[in-house]
Amino acid sequence: MLKYTADLKTLLFMTITTCLFAFMWVSWDTWSYGSWAFAGFYIWHLFMAVTVSVIAHNTMHESIFKFEPLNRVMEYWISIFYGTPVFGWIPTHNRNHHKHNNKEPDYTKTYRYTEKNELWVLLTYPFVSNYFQSIANKEFLQERFRKNRKEFWLYISQIFAVLAWVGTFLYFNWVAALLLIIVPHQISLYTVVVFNFIQHVHADEESEYNHSRNITGSHIFSLNFFLFNNGYHTVHHMNANMHWSLTKAAHEKVAHKIDPSLNEKYFWGYVFKAYIIGPIANRFKTKSMRLERKANEANQGKPSVDKPLAVH
Repeated sequence: MLKYTADLKTLLFMTITTCLFAFMWVSWDTWSYGSWAFAGFYIWHLFMAVTVSVIAHNTMHESIFKFEPLNRVMEYWISIFYGTPVFGWIPTHNRNHHKHNNKEPDYTKTYRYTEKNELWVLLTYPFVSNYFQSIANKEFLQERFRKNRKEFWLYISQIFAVLAWVGTFLYFNWVAALLLIIVPHQISLYTVVVFNFIQHVHADEESEYNHSRNITGSHIFSLNFFLFNNGYHTVHHMNANMHWSLTKAAHEKVAHKIDPSLNEKYFWGYVFKAYIIGPIANRFKTKSMRLERKANEANQGKPSVDKPLAVH
């Protein structure tokens, strides 16, 4: 039934997310907001929302089931916990980001309003990026309405599923719905765009191997373990439909071709180094390979043109 046995982990994480939400919802009146138990369960709940954002990304590249109706059910399940219809990955990510890979006209390009890689840019980037992605989604729905009504109504039904989910729980208990649904939704939508920024900022979008930053730690407590190998980003752009379970091995085959500064072992180590220590110690700041390339091209009298990356 599953295309890849590894997606038992995907189903497990979605089940944990669902059960955790259900448990906190039905026991809402018994929680003491200042208790360690509530804090622990709530942090776990927010983290599971982040895993759902990565699951949404993965399943829109490679569906989980061999039986297509089950994939449609999976899309509804993911959408209501992700906070937005999963079809949104198609126009903004599959069709756009993987075609242009941080070049013009990538909706998610990291240098939209500055070339700097600083904490304030990291924190504000998701709001700007999501605005332009929302425009792309609107145009995509208009295109589907003209070209494929069946797909259009499928995507509209995903929108209604999310709205009905949120609306129903807001009706029964708006405070609990705010904390258990809306806040996790926003965390999910925000962090996945933060990941995109970190994976591409100050890399060289024209390079065959240096277009992405990778997080390579793979032990049981690493983010790659919990976020389905999302850190192996170079090989993901080399083969967008490669299943997440195969990316670690694929990365190891090309790691020696990637600039060492783009292979970071720890996500939080990189964040601390680049955004906390970097502002007071220049040697920890990232250097823009993009700007270096453009400067070299200018010195050699070559035009600097953003070219689409071939999608394999």
